[in-house]
Amino acid sequence: MLKQYATFFRRATIIVDMVLAAIAFGLAYIIRDQVEGLYFFSSYLWIIPFLSVAWGLFLYILGMYASFRLKSTLDVFSIILRAGRTVFLPFGCITYLFKIGYVSRGLIGYAFGFTIFLIAIEKMTMVIFFRYLRQKGFNFRNLLIVGTGRRARSFITQINHRREFGLKIVSVIDPDKSRVGETICGHQVVGTLEDIPDILINTAIDNVIFIVPRSSLNAIEKQVLCCETLGVTAHVAVDLFPMQFTQGRPESLLGLPIMTFESVSDKHQQLIIKRLLDIILSGIGLIILAPVFLCVALSVRLTSPGPVMFAQERCSLNGRRFKLFKFRTMVVDAESKMEELMAFNQMEGPAFKMDNDPRITPIGKILRKLSLDELPQLWNVFQGDMSLVGPRPPLPKEVQQYDFWQRRRLSMRPGITCLWQVGGRNKIKDFDEWAKLDLKYIDEWSLALDFKILLKTFPVVLGGVGAK
Repeated sequence: MLKQYATFFRRATIIVDMVLAAIAFGLAYIIRDQVEGLYFFSSYLWIIPFLSVAWGLFLYILGMYASFRLKSTLDVFSIILRAGRTVFLPFGCITYLFKIGYVSRGLIGYAFGFTIFLIAIEKMTMVIFFRYLRQKGFNFRNLLIVGTGRRARSFITQINHRREFGLKIVSVIDPDKSRVGETICGHQVVGTLEDIPDILINTAIDNVIFIVPRSSLNAIEKQVLCCETLGVTAHVAVDLFPMQFTQGRPESLLGLPIMTFESVSDKHQQLIIKRLLDIILSGIGLIILAPVFLCVALSVRLTSPGPVMFAQERCSLNGRRFKLFKFRTMVVDAESKMEELMAFNQMEGPAFKMDNDPRITPIGKILRKLSLDELPQLWNVFQGDMSLVGPRPPLPKEVQQYDFWQRRRLSMRPGITCLWQVGGRNKIKDFDEWAKLDLKYIDEWSLALDFKILLKTFPVVLGGVGAK
């Protein structure tokens, strides 16, 4: 029943937020129409469902509709701002690419400002209201804590000091009988594992939280099954290993409950959107930039003997091989001359970088300076071998020279641009520094970060910053 109420409440909240986004756009239209004289409101009706659905979608993806119990007001406001930024950027791109001139920047700015304001007021009101109820003793979840070790004590202390979470520790038990009667963080240990069925039958318990040593996991199987039989939610603390940056996530694989330890982003909904945006934007880019492709191809063909395109095997996600396409900027036999130039490599590590590489053609220097040689990689993005944003794809022979920790660069789909690209490109001479930037990107990845990198890429490329 509680889950049904939570589902209903979540859906109702999503609808309210979408309605608020529509109201915010209406308010923005009324105010801006007084200032700049907009088109008839009917001309903008298509925007309302677009923005409403986008706001609801991104608020959901960013975790707004998960339980409010453990969210601070800062967490809530941060989600709203990130959702606004994530909605605003693609909407701005659409209006720019399709040249929808009657949608003014003032109207867009007011619409997003009002939406953020209205949703923030709604969420803050909800947070304050529910915390008020919990301070008065309502809307609490009763907990049974199993365990009295260091991790259990830390958890109990946090619950004791954060009454606004709406969590109330009703009983504490421990597998060790000698602990019965002790007081742990203000709560008396009332029994052992054998007492759990009686406690669940005679006491209103909403959640049982097992925080026991790894050596005791086998001992709690019967008690977890007891919770299942009685319909009481059981949680088992499973920080099994001292991971540095990996987060454990429970999943089900063919009916088998497993704990997944994933060092790459687990924001799967956002990753799906990232791939959809890759397809859409690379497809649009291939069409719009077709004249540029033709001009660059002619310049390569007329100034240097050999093929227009250069295809090279690179490594993609988790070591998959693919053919990366570029406009040719070097002489035809450039690969065979690589060994002769290794002594002039200016990059410390497996990658090769060299100022004034003699293999580069005159037109190739210009193409590289403006990054025009990278444009065919839009086809790699469209195919799915690459993404618009991600670590640059390495050569297989470079991967073979990687240190063990550097191989995590391959745990995310490679991209045309990345933190290294916007950080100065060839100004970075140490591959370790390059790899650390890529791992920073992987660990902190979000759609908002991708948009930020894309926006920074344009001035860097146009200015030729760090390009050789």
